[in-house]
Amino acid sequence: MKTIIKIFIPILMFLVYSCELDNYDGPDAVIHGAIIDADTDELIEQDVINGTEIEYLEHGYETPATQYMVIKNDGTYRNNLMFSGTYTIQPVRGNFVPIDPIEVEVSGVTELDFEVQPYIRLKDVVIEKEGSSIVASFRLEQTVSNNVAKIGLFGHPEAHVGASVRTMNVERSINGVVDPETEFTLEWSIPDNPSADKMFFRVGALIDAPEAKYNYAPARKLAL
Repeated sequence: MKTIIKIFIPILMFLVYSCELDNYDGPDAVIHGAIIDADTDELIEQDVINGTEIEYLEHGYETPATQYMVIKNDGTYRNNLMFSGTYTIQPVRGNFVPIDPIEVEVSGVTELDFEVQPYIRLKDVVIEKEGSSIVASFRLEQTVSNNVAKIGLFGHPEAHVGASVRTMNVERSINGVVDPETEFTLEWSIPDNPSADKMFFRVGALIDAPEAKYNYAPARKLAL
């Protein structure tokens, strides 16, 4: 019996101690907002997978761990599982000129928009079905002097289509500065037996800059 008692007493103490450690209030705050073009006030479209991320550090810890928020396709974000407190927040590895971190007090429902300068704006975008093809035409407005690396047309049955989520793509290397009056055209030939009756299509352009992501126009749903 003595051996059994020696085994169970430490286990009981561990369970009681563990319950005490876990006796903390849960997340009690929300943060939400958007990535916005500082000049046009338009949302800056993103990739959900391998796209821009929002890094944040919670103050009050000696070595706080970096945490991340995902940005939606339309450029908005929301995190319903925040703790009230002070944070350092910064969108990183994006499709816009990098910005400095922001210190913000989060409590209740906090709205925080990031006004940035996109690398490229896609203008006069038209995506249509023409016969047995999907044809996209558009112009590019660069805001930086870097070369445009490439342009692309991406398709997927779901609305979160992009360079990282696609069942089809047509990309073209540019590797130069573009004239804002130049109209680009990308065309995809619809196969005889497409995998879906309808698809979402989105055009994008990628700047030649470290860790840059595609800039996009909104997706359009078309019947095949």
